[in-house]
Amino acid sequence: MSSPTRRTILRGLALAATASAVPLPAFASPSSPDPTGHVPPLRQMRGMWIASVLNINWPSKPGLTADEQKAEYLAWLDLAQGRRLNSVFVQIRPTADAFWPSPYEPWSQYLTGTQGQDPGYDPLAFMVAETHRRGLTFHAWFNPYRVSMQGDPAKLHPDHPGRRHPDWIVAYGGRLYYNPGMPEVRAFVQDAMMDAVTRYDIDGLHFDDYFYPVNTTAFDDSAAFARYGQGFPDLAAWRRDNVDLLVQEMQQRVRRAKPEVSWGISPSGIWRNRSTDPLGSDTAGGQSYDNLHADTRGWVKKGWLDYIAPQLYWYIGQSNADYAKLVPWWSDVAAGTGVQLWIGQAAYKAGAAGQPEQWFQPDELSRHLTLNREHPEVGGDIWYNSGDLRADRIGSISTAVADHYTRPALPPLLPRLADGPVPRRPVLASARTVGGGVELTVIATGRRLPFQFAIFRLDRRARPGDFADARHLAAVVPAGRHVRWVDPEGAEGAYYYVTAVDRVSRQSPPSGGRRVTG
Repeated sequence: MSSPTRRTILRGLALAATASAVPLPAFASPSSPDPTGHVPPLRQMRGMWIASVLNINWPSKPGLTADEQKAEYLAWLDLAQGRRLNSVFVQIRPTADAFWPSPYEPWSQYLTGTQGQDPGYDPLAFMVAETHRRGLTFHAWFNPYRVSMQGDPAKLHPDHPGRRHPDWIVAYGGRLYYNPGMPEVRAFVQDAMMDAVTRYDIDGLHFDDYFYPVNTTAFDDSAAFARYGQGFPDLAAWRRDNVDLLVQEMQQRVRRAKPEVSWGISPSGIWRNRSTDPLGSDTAGGQSYDNLHADTRGWVKKGWLDYIAPQLYWYIGQSNADYAKLVPWWSDVAAGTGVQLWIGQAAYKAGAAGQPEQWFQPDELSRHLTLNREHPEVGGDIWYNSGDLRADRIGSISTAVADHYTRPALPPLLPRLADGPVPRRPVLASARTVGGGVELTVIATGRRLPFQFAIFRLDRRARPGDFADARHLAAVVPAGRHVRWVDPEGAEGAYYYVTAVDRVSRQSPPSGGRRVTG
């Protein structure tokens, strides 16, 4: 992205900060029914990953000014809204560093180019505030054990924990890692991540698929195994237990500190192959249980997560890892557990050089989402990565959006939070025809503002069940004390109702209805 002028930056910031501004393209949708007859879900995860490691997505390069970084981030939010998403997953601790003023680890080098250098503002505070201003949820993405993408501890910041505790560090494969087998390391990385959870208004704590690097004896944790591995049959079992402890303890800490924050992981898409384990999938790929010491199936069955988002980065019909076989396998794993299942989608492969011909079919990703409909356990998708959603090579992303995101969707509601207090019902003060459609005026009630307003449009008076049916959902807009919104699809004779939605996606009772009479 070329550096915008200061006037452009300030204008973008001013627009984003206007409480009454509701970006129409992000949330409104046409009223025409799905031609297939599919009934869309009212709640669905529609997310994208924004990667910071190696400046993959944001910031686009180190050393940008604070204003340039802010303008770039706002552009990613524009993209999320333009693709009709409702959530972003932003990498804020890529290599044992921080995108906020952390008392535990240094400022990330991917901000300024120099690890430990203050970028001149608080990126995490800015991102959370601006994301919520758009009515999007913010999931903080952490990598728990990766310390550096290079292998020399002397190149870490002098105050880096890895310099102060060199015994915590394992060099492997040209990179540095914290040793997952040391209890003090496990406690430290949890403390470092929980600092962001407790101090910032994030909606979720998210891990990617990296725990131990790919299984090898060259990752030298032999001293820790000798000290802490008594009672385990082998090194692999001990390593898996170390990762299990991290996952289980993170759940406990998040629930204690902020029970409304969601907690989940996006692991590699294959737990084990059936040829290795009868409980495994009909695949022949890398196994997270064996290669990364990540018992991803076990975490779901034990209920240690709020959601799991396996990275199913394969095409339908792929011989060694068929998307059409993995979705039902993961659906069966999640069924009855209370753990949400979201699918990681490989936007980065569609139309990319060097990929098999199947990834050059513009509807490949759209067919993934069509297949998901056959499995009610699937509650949505997260796209990797945001840059590929912007590039939209061969039109694969716009095809999926046009086929599947025609209706707005509220973010998912975790089952464990469904019985909590709901927001106060809003007041629909007016609904009148204007030049661009029908203008609604919505007023929030109660002292605590809701997060969103869900606007329902019907051609008759509402009946029980209508407010759980996305076919009637005209828009989801950011809430405020007074919000005006114009429905371009509205017309005289339509009936409107509004519900207030809180940050975890609980809905209020509906407002009184208003019929547009002109």
